[in-house]
Amino acid sequence: MNRLLSHRWAKPLAFALCLLPLMWLLYLVVQDQLGANPQEALIRATGDWALRFLVIVLTVTPLRELSGLSVLARYRRMLGLFMYFYALLHFLSYSGFDMGFDVADIVIDIAKRPFILVGSLALLVLTPLAATSFNAAIRALGAKRWQRLHRLVYAVAGLAILHFFWMRSGKNDFAEVLVYAGILTLLLGWRLRRLRQRPR
Repeated sequence: MNRLLSHRWAKPLAFALCLLPLMWLLYLVVQDQLGANPQEALIRATGDWALRFLVIVLTVTPLRELSGLSVLARYRRMLGLFMYFYALLHFLSYSGFDMGFDVADIVIDIAKRPFILVGSLALLVLTPLAATSFNAAIRALGAKRWQRLHRLVYAVAGLAILHFFWMRSGKNDFAEVLVYAGILTLLLGWRLRRLRQRPR
């Protein structure tokens, strides 16, 4: 499996697969199949995919260590950038469809609605992580500082779940929230356990 995932076509194929959600959404837009409220459907779908990619990113390290597939580390930064890409699309969809890209209205809405504030904060925290997901940034920051910075993804996970929880609280629909919260709790708990097992 390591050999297969190291093949020169493996990473471009993974890149194409990560674009499939966007391609599917564009297809639904063109075919007018997003339902009665296509704007809301796009906002929710891009947010859902950002959260799914967050789960995938946090799964890479446990899966790599448990399976021995060391080559998976090559995919983590790409997956993280796609997580940011879909999170940014989520925010832009909200800014455009709900607020008409009116900056003043967006600022007021963020301050007024806690779930949007938390979601915007998560995107803000993700931005420096995306901006430093390159080899030149690692060299400039140094490996240890780069690793400390990128541990902020754990804070993003908490903010994302809180954003999702508050968004669903208006409809009293928490089934999906509990699923994602459970998965992320397991992933973060695994990391905490690994940190405690490391020799001082």
